[in-house]
Amino acid sequence: MSRLWCGLTAEPCIKAGEPASDGIVRPMPVVMYKHSNNKTMTSGAIAAMLSTILYSRRFFPYYVYNIIGGLDEDGKPNMKEELKKKFLEKRDNQFFTNSGKGAVYSFDPVGSYQRDSYKAGGSASAMLQPLLDNQIGYKNMQNVEQLPLTLEKAKQLVKDVFISAAERDVYTGDALKISIVTKDGVREESVSLRKD
Repeated sequence: MSRLWCGLTAEPCIKAGEPASDGIVRPMPVVMYKHSNNKTMTSGAIAAMLSTILYSRRFFPYYVYNIIGGLDEDGKPNMKEELKKKFLEKRDNQFFTNSGKGAVYSFDPVGSYQRDSYKAGGSASAMLQPLLDNQIGYKNMQNVEQLPLTLEKAKQLVKDVFISAAERDVYTGDALKISIVTKDGVREESVSLRKD
């Protein structure tokens, strides 16, 4: 079962929803999918759904910064069906995702989307993305050992980049809400950005 924290801001998604046992209000299309298919939508399926919603409004688009973050479906391949059949016997990590690997999808206003390892959006994204590229993607860094990002280091990095953005961007809010998505569920933390 894949779990997903979904922060959809498009109008059709927030008109109706029902609170689940974990306290997250899910958009109506996600609830309808669960009832009609008897399974939870994967993060990729929700990304495709949001793409369709945004594309339907392409002539009068929603000018929002959508980012969907979640976990891959457990044990499912991350490739097309015909390639899956061709390489089924290899079972190499190059062709199959690990159980519970993170998934981040970013969108433009008319519904084009891509999967990223990390992404910044919003009014301060021009300031945040280069920092993330440097600290997480190790871009423009030479002779640096690329260590895996721990949860504590990731939380501290997010806090630091948002505090920096809040100092320079007036549209960045006064507080940050961090949602930590793991295979065990979603945990949230709040951080005050401005101390003045």
